[in-house]
Amino acid sequence: QVQFVESGGGLVQPGGSLRLSCAASGRTFSSYAMGWFRQAPGKERELVAAISGSGGYTYYRDSVKGRFTISRDNAKNTVYLQMNCLKPEDTAVYYCARRSVLTTAYDYWGQGTQVTVSS
Repeated sequence: QVQFVESGGGLVQPGGSLRLSCAASGRTFSSYAMGWFRQAPGKERELVAAISGSGGYTYYRDSVKGRFTISRDNAKNTVYLQMNCLKPEDTAVYYCARRSVLTTAYDYWGQGTQVTVSS
């Protein structure tokens, strides 16, 4: 059973920074692409950023390009999301998830960490 433990969320002022971490159990972490999603109240969950198993390919949604950076350390079974220049509209619960090799759907999810951007 794969498990993910997220950390790093919190309250930050507009323009501030946070770094989210997602630590995974298991020995095949590097075989899987990983994604960070977010869900704000009353809105659908959306993919924020994704990274390939090797870390050589990344994806960002337009609204976070240039502000967020996804990275991973396969030796530590951890994926990160560095968030800079945070805006109130970034407020959401952030989730990490693993992308299935077979179906390409995201099949295992963390419990989520709250990010609140407010003055």
